[in-house]
Amino acid sequence: MYLNRFYQRNNTFTYLSLHFCRFLGTQNVNKVALYFQRARLIDSIRLALRSNSSDNLITNLENPSLDSFVVTKALQSAPSPESALSLIECLKKIPHFSHTNNTLYALAKILAKARETAKLQALINAINSGKFINAARVSYMDRMRWYAISKEFNEVVRVWGEWRTTLQKHPCTESYNIVMGLCVQMGKDRDAVRVFHRMIEEGALPNCRTYTIIIEHLVRTRKLDSAIELFHMLPHVRIKRTLKQYSVLVEAFTISNQLDVVKNLLDQMRSDGILPVRAMLWSLQRMQSAGYDAETNELLRDMLPDGRIKKIGYSIDNSEDDSDDEDEEIDCNHTDSVDQPHLKPWLDPASLANALQNWGAEEVSALEDAKLVWTTRLVCKMIRSFKSAETAWQFFCWVACQPGFTHDIYTISRMIARLARHGCVDLVDQLLSKVEREGIQLSFSTIRLIIDFYGISHNGDAALRVFKSINMICGPISKSSQLLLYSSLLRTLIKCNMNSDALHILEEMSLLGIVPDLQTYSGLMNHFALHGDIKTVQRLFGMVRQSGIEPDAYMYKVLIHAYCKCGRAALALRVFEDMRNFGLLSDANTKQLLVKSLWKEGKLLEAASVEERTEEISDVLPLALPGHMFTVSSTDLSKIYNIYSNCFESTVVEGLCH
Repeated sequence: MYLNRFYQRNNTFTYLSLHFCRFLGTQNVNKVALYFQRARLIDSIRLALRSNSSDNLITNLENPSLDSFVVTKALQSAPSPESALSLIECLKKIPHFSHTNNTLYALAKILAKARETAKLQALINAINSGKFINAARVSYMDRMRWYAISKEFNEVVRVWGEWRTTLQKHPCTESYNIVMGLCVQMGKDRDAVRVFHRMIEEGALPNCRTYTIIIEHLVRTRKLDSAIELFHMLPHVRIKRTLKQYSVLVEAFTISNQLDVVKNLLDQMRSDGILPVRAMLWSLQRMQSAGYDAETNELLRDMLPDGRIKKIGYSIDNSEDDSDDEDEEIDCNHTDSVDQPHLKPWLDPASLANALQNWGAEEVSALEDAKLVWTTRLVCKMIRSFKSAETAWQFFCWVACQPGFTHDIYTISRMIARLARHGCVDLVDQLLSKVEREGIQLSFSTIRLIIDFYGISHNGDAALRVFKSINMICGPISKSSQLLLYSSLLRTLIKCNMNSDALHILEEMSLLGIVPDLQTYSGLMNHFALHGDIKTVQRLFGMVRQSGIEPDAYMYKVLIHAYCKCGRAALALRVFEDMRNFGLLSDANTKQLLVKSLWKEGKLLEAASVEERTEEISDVLPLALPGHMFTVSSTDLSKIYNIYSNCFESTVVEGLCH
C-alpha cells in the first residue's frame, strides 16, 4: 500500500513520461489496440471450437483480421488435438490465409500430441522441402521435441544421433533433457540415469530443467528422501529452484502426509520469491484442515479465483455487432444454455508486453481502456516479458496507479532484478531505498540475482553497495547463504576486473570463518592466471590446501588451461604431475593442450614424456572433466549423480571423477 501511495504522489517520472508521450503522439500502428482486436477474435475461435457448430468457426475464420498470430494462438488454445485439426481443415477454405513458421510449428505439436507420427513426418518433410515459402527448415531440436511429445523413443534417439554426428562437441543441454525426460515418462529408469551420466561425462552443464526431470523421476518412483536431498543441494550448485520443482514436491509430500516437510517447502518458496500456483490448492487445503492456518490462509486467499475477471460466452443476441469496443467482455450470465462454454478471456502477457514496447500515448490509452484486472502474477509476467528495462519500469510505475492494484514483494523483486540485469543502477538504488524505508525485506535469492546481474552489466561498485546493505534490505541470513552471496560477489568483482576488491573480500571471508567452495576457488584461479598474476594463483591454491579442501580433477584442469594460455607451460606441467600423483586423470583435451604448449615453448622432451605416460591410458581418458567454474564442482556433480543412480542401480558407474 505504501509503495502504491509513493508512486501515485511522488513519482513524477511516471506522469511526466506519460504526458510527454501523449503530447508527442505516435505515427506507428497502435499495437496494443491490434493486440486486443486479435484477442477478441481468438476468443471467438476458442468458443467456436468448443461448440457443436462448424458454421461459427468458418464465420470467424473469414474475418479479415485473421492472420498467422491469431491462428497460432487459437491452435495453442484448442481444447483437444481433434478440435485443433478441425481448425486446420477449415483454414483450407480461407483463401486469404497462408501458413507461417508459427502456425506450422503449432500444427506439428498438435500432431505430436495426437500421436499422428506419419502425418508429423510428412509435415516435417514438406517444410524441409520448401513447400511452404514462409517456413524455415525444422531444426534437430524441434524434431526431438515433437517426437518426444508423441513418445516416439526410437525417433528421438535417431534424430539425436544424427545431430551429434554434425557437431564438433557435445550438443546443448536441452537435448539431453529431452531424452532423459522421455526415458522417465516411458519407465526407462536406468536409461534416464545413463543419459544424465553421459551429460556430465561429456561436459554439458545440467540446468534447472535437468534437475526438475530428476526430481520428477525420484518422486514418480517414490524416492522422496532422495528427491528432497537433491532439491536442497540445488542452491549450492548455483541452480535456481523452480515453481515446477516446488509443485512436484509439495504434492508428493502432501500425499505421503508429511505436512511438516510441506510447510518447510512453502516457507522456502516464499523466501525464493516464487508465487504458488492453483495446482497447489489441494495441498494447501489439506494443510489448513490439519491446523496449519497461519501458513496457508494468505496463500489460499491469493489462489482463489478473482471475481473481478469475467468469463466469456455466447450472448443471447447472435446478430453481427460492429462495436468499436474491442475489449468488451460478454457477461457469462447472458447465455442461452448452461451447456454453452464459459472461458476466461484470452490473455498472453508476452504478446501484450511486446505490443507495449514503444509505450506511446495511444498504446497506453488502449491499455487503460481495456480495464484489465491487474494481479500480482500478471504484473510479474509482464515485467519479465518486456524487452526493454526502461519500458518495464514505465509499466511498473503506471500499473502502481491502477485501481485495485498494489505492488507487493513479488512485483518489486521482479522489477529490481530486471533493472539490475540491464545495469539501471540509479533506478535500482531508488527502489532499494524505498524498500528499506518501508521496512520491506527482499528475499535472499533476489539479492543474489542483483549481485549476479551487476556482474553481467559490469557494475561492481553497485554490487558492493548492495552487498554491504544486505542486513537492512534482507535481514539475517545463514552461514551457507553467506557463502553463496560471497561467491556471487567475487564472481561479479572479477567480471568487472576489480581484482583488489575481490582479494579484500577473500580476506573478509577468512576473518568470518567462511571458506569458499571448490568452484569459487577454481574461478578465481582461472581469472588471475589469465591475467598473468601467477603469485596470486599460487596463493589461492595454497589457501585451498590450508583450508582442508581436496582439489578435484576439474580444479587441476582449470590450472593447466590457465597456465598454458598465459604461456607458462612449465607450471602447467607441474600441476599435471601433482594431478597424477593424487591418482587423478586429465581429460583428452587438457592433455593435448599441455603437449601443444610444451612444444610451442621448446620443451620437447617434456612433451614427449607426457605423451608416453598417457599413451597406455589414452583410451580411457574422459572426454571432459565434470565441473564448471563458479557454479558446480566435480565433487558435487558426483554426489548428485550418486544420489540419483543409487535409487535405480545396485552399483554406481565408476570413473565419474576420474
